Amino acid sequence: MEAPGVLSESKLRAPTIPEEQREPRAQRRKKFKTPSLLRIEDDQEEAGFREVVSFTPDPLPVRYYDKDTTNPISFYLSSLEELLAWTPDEEDGFNVALVPFQCRQPPLSGQRPRTLLCHDMMGGYLDDKFIQGSAAQNPYTFYHWQYIDIFVYFSHHMVTIPPVGWTNTAHRHGVCVLGTFITEWKEGGQLCEAFLAGDAHSYRAVADQLVLMTQFLHFDGWLVNIENSLSPAAVGNTPHFLQYLTTQLHQQVPGGLVLWYDSVVSSGQLRWQDELNEHNRVFFDSCDGIFTNYNWGEEHLERMQGHRERLADIYVGVDVFARGHVVGGRFDTNKSLELIRKHGFSVALFAPGWVYECLEKTDFFQNQDRFWSLLMRYLPTHSICSLPFVTSFCLGMGTRRVCYGQEEAVGPWYHPGAQEIQPLFGEHRLEGDGRGWVKMYSCLVDAWNGGSSLVIQGVIPPEVQHMAVRLFSLQVPVPPKTFLSLVYKLEGPSNVTVALELTTGDADSCHVGGISALNAETRPRHSPRPLRVPPTKLARWAARCGQQLSGGWVQRCYELSLRGCLLQDLFVSFSRPPGSQDEQSFVCRLGEIQVVDASSLLSPLPQVQAVCVSRVHWQQVASEGADTSAGLRLSCTLHWSYLLPHVRCFRIHCCRETGCGPSGRGPLEPEKPMFLGLAFVNQYRIVDLAVAEVGPGQDGRVEFLVEPVPREGFLVPQAEWGRATVLYSMPST
Repeated sequence: MEAPGVLSESKLRAPTIPEEQREPRAQRRKKFKTPSLLRIEDDQEEAGFREVVSFTPDPLPVRYYDKDTTNPISFYLSSLEELLAWTPDEEDGFNVALVPFQCRQPPLSGQRPRTLLCHDMMGGYLDDKFIQGSAAQNPYTFYHWQYIDIFVYFSHHMVTIPPVGWTNTAHRHGVCVLGTFITEWKEGGQLCEAFLAGDAHSYRAVADQLVLMTQFLHFDGWLVNIENSLSPAAVGNTPHFLQYLTTQLHQQVPGGLVLWYDSVVSSGQLRWQDELNEHNRVFFDSCDGIFTNYNWGEEHLERMQGHRERLADIYVGVDVFARGHVVGGRFDTNKSLELIRKHGFSVALFAPGWVYECLEKTDFFQNQDRFWSLLMRYLPTHSICSLPFVTSFCLGMGTRRVCYGQEEAVGPWYHPGAQEIQPLFGEHRLEGDGRGWVKMYSCLVDAWNGGSSLVIQGVIPPEVQHMAVRLFSLQVPVPPKTFLSLVYKLEGPSNVTVALELTTGDADSCHVGGISALNAETRPRHSPRPLRVPPTKLARWAARCGQQLSGGWVQRCYELSLRGCLLQDLFVSFSRPPGSQDEQSFVCRLGEIQVVDASSLLSPLPQVQAVCVSRVHWQQVASEGADTSAGLRLSCTLHWSYLLPHVRCFRIHCCRETGCGPSGRGPLEPEKPMFLGLAFVNQYRIVDLAVAEVGPGQDGRVEFLVEPVPREGFLVPQAEWGRATVLYSMPST
């Protein structure tokens, strides 16, 4: 297994950097109708719409919008009738994942034991259901993605569709995402009788719908959990159903998975086996793997050794809540993993949110880090193998929002889909007397971009000149020219030098068998030269390079030229000042790291086009007592056209009354745009935006702006954002 983190001491100073898509299918659909709006302008810069305020109710579909706020929400299906009737349409667009399943090494199809995380928390669809985020305080978040391979979203709804925020973040980390198809109790038995006890047409219709949902919404497959007894006819068709579902999924969703939960046996009885054996082998043989029940002992693992050709497809279940007769759960979960890995099996961790549900919320991050640190030696990591590689370490939550060092909003926010790529967390000590150490943790106190940053804290002992900690494992063929960027700041008095280090290898060594055999400490390390005068087309990317930025942040940019190599590891190193003999302690906050293929910065960035407005709803809010928030509230949906493979996301803004100005239509001193939220598809729902009331014969104005955030991580000038203006007036009496 690959070591999850490396802390190295370089006796001879290694060269360092000195301190100084796709268009989702949901977007290829018919034009939206906007019957209440009159389009008054339409050019490449701005579209304008005229709206007469009306308070006539226009209810939104409750499946797709929260009934209290009208915010878009993730959905599930509760009946066979709902599943068979589901047809993709424009309302499903919010639930389509933007981020494709990223290239990773080793591939999931290899036979290395895997790690599956089954997320089961308080019934599911909590604050994570809000597609555009929420103001949740102290929400649950998961960020140890480099240690898992498969993420299953579990609930007790028949068709549990993973909330799109989880899918986007998992895919960003190269993790496969499965929904759950579950039947249980008496009602589940009746449902299974309806589609499994008949002819092939019935179970194929269900499988076809499950495949269609997977394909359209861009997740990766299903955990099938039949927790009710089956009639002889139904259990006889179950392997055929699984085989058909698996075959169709593989054809329509490359890399897709279907897993079976250990519950029903071949006789149709509901009888958990806690292992793979002759009673449930027929289901295992019909799909991609089995997720066993949790009450096993080592004797169960020993009996399963006969299935050596597919050991990695056996996911031995571990209930982190430690319910029943288990080897280990809670903070003893490592005892279960030790046995599972000893016998060469994959593991399925059920409900690791235990650290959030059952322990103090105020200590959540410490408890989460403790839980996963106990497991790391049993969790082989996977490598990222595509560029650009850009991360601000944001957890998808925070107590305020920051954009490139500038605070733009204060208050709690939670948006699982906005989480950026997370590092290989850990705490490491140098061999010997243990005086040298370093640890990493996420911190909400300060951020460069988003809501959090990565803190690296440590001590360099007197006898050591240089320490390096591995942040990311990569398997990326080096392009002819690569640009790198590091944003960081040192907190408190410190004289250490901060640097990036890269390890490289021959491209021929990029194979699964070589990953764990390569020695990170002996690979050649390279020191890219500083990028001083970038070409004109790179000016935006390099706009802040070498500058002292607000809040004490520093950005350094570098150029790397290598050929025939792989980028294999990304380190941050810390060195004592020349001639210093004292122990050096440091606290370094990392705000962003970028590794970008230079050629990707040469092509022109497409522009956001055809911004339009639909689903307009007005509300009159009356004042109560000292409340001064009375007035008009506008809700509407924005749509636009853009090639999604070019962006990480879109930032949505508005200007009210005066307009934002950069198109040439605004006043001499344009209003500063107000940030509204993030979008990961070509649409965004504006909810209850306060706008100015207008009198008879007057027009009100609100302008919406769509800012693309390029994958390479630079700012696009406001003049190049997409925009649409709504002019509104009260009805004539």
